[in-house]
Amino acid sequence: MALVAALVVALAEALHARRVRRVARLAFGPVGRPARWVVAAPFLRCVGAAATAAGAAVLAAYDPIETDVPPAPRASRQLLVCLDVSPSMHVVDAGPDAQKVSRTRWAGELVGTILDRLDMKDTRITLVGFYGKALPILVDTTDRHVVANLFDGLRLDVAFEPGRTDLSAGVRLAFELAKPWAPRSATLVVITDGDAERAAIPSVPSSIADTIVIGVGDPLRATVVSGHSSRQDEWSLKDLASRLGGHYHQGNRLHLPTAVLDGLTMLRPNASRSIGERTAGLVLLAVGCGLLGLLGPALALAGRGRAPVIDAPARSPS
Repeated sequence: MALVAALVVALAEALHARRVRRVARLAFGPVGRPARWVVAAPFLRCVGAAATAAGAAVLAAYDPIETDVPPAPRASRQLLVCLDVSPSMHVVDAGPDAQKVSRTRWAGELVGTILDRLDMKDTRITLVGFYGKALPILVDTTDRHVVANLFDGLRLDVAFEPGRTDLSAGVRLAFELAKPWAPRSATLVVITDGDAERAAIPSVPSSIADTIVIGVGDPLRATVVSGHSSRQDEWSLKDLASRLGGHYHQGNRLHLPTAVLDGLTMLRPNASRSIGERTAGLVLLAVGCGLLGLLGPALALAGRGRAPVIDAPARSPS
């Protein structure tokens, strides 16, 4: 489509140039020629049309539901998410904007920043939910959209008996699932507001290469949930990250730092600098429309050539 668009515009430019030559003095004044840079205008218009057509074609064919690449039959890397699904995670006090969202929904935004960096061709995602006990919610999935849906206001706490949040149960189940995996092939992400009993942590299996503990919820203002005050317990989450040998991120308002994401062992090389199909289409469309839209005003304002300056004859002294 881009090639067809460029050829059509090139043909139109050739016909237009032939017609302009006949009325050159009317179009450009006494000099009969445009400014020097105008010779590039036909080429720029062809490039703009090709880029616009290519960008529109990419966006028209882009399907956000399908994965870009088919998953490999055997995964070499694992993302293990240990998620707090207690009622306190539905408190609306998270996010960087004045209009807050629930802690669970904002946790989904933070997990999305990690998923954006992963090569889903050979990565599996396992999600463990914990409240009064721990349950596996997703095991070895390759569909990131299924993971995103779990953070979109779904009340997972109804699958658990009410009680105190047992963070240690979630970590223990996550470790049990991770034990059979290859050494240093997994990243563990624990997401909670810290409103839980102090976790008794078993030894970390060799499959866990990196651990990130993400705290959500307002760390300063408490909200009453089920008869008790709930706020993010930064001290206990920092202690948990230290015992897991990982990194703690106070994520109630800020996304994960780029330095932390780039340091993940399971991150594919140059993933942070890759350009997705949708982004490439938008860039092509913006460049093409920009060239086509700005070229006309530029020709109108600075397209005429300058008339040569003729020195006046010197007057003889009287």
